[in-house]
Amino acid sequence: MRGNQQDFFAGLMFSVAGGAFAWGARSYPIGTAARMGPGYFPQLLGLLLAGLGVIIALRAFMARGEGSCADGRIGAWGWRPLVFILLANLVFGACLGGLPAIGLPPLGLIAGVVLLTLVARLADGEFRLRETLMLAGVLAFMSWATFVLLLKLPLPVWPVF
Repeated sequence: MRGNQQDFFAGLMFSVAGGAFAWGARSYPIGTAARMGPGYFPQLLGLLLAGLGVIIALRAFMARGEGSCADGRIGAWGWRPLVFILLANLVFGACLGGLPAIGLPPLGLIAGVVLLTLVARLADGEFRLRETLMLAGVLAFMSWATFVLLLKLPLPVWPVF
């Protein structure tokens, strides 16, 4: 493919996402600009995103790499970051909700954030335990302060056995 592959596939992704939102919003009443219905905003944003995606994808063929530090080609998949970031989110969800099928109770917000940070940090090849534990502590404290203390969300903070 000639042109900038990164821009082409980014534009394609925007077009698909915007088209999906516009398609999903078509069942809601749109209304008028003066009296907007519940489908007006999502359909408008979806169409704008799809249009922007088409423009970006078309410009990918016109750009010849001026001012770019890369040649615009898509490289190999980063499997390690993909796997560990997805796994970190699954671990966090399991910590908050537990896994009743295997008898694991909810471990709470603090354990969830700490485990999420530890697993997500494995996505990088350079794992430093001290820095990761400091980051996990700060994130756990800030999550507790934000969601439990300030927003008063009824989240389990500590494990219940």
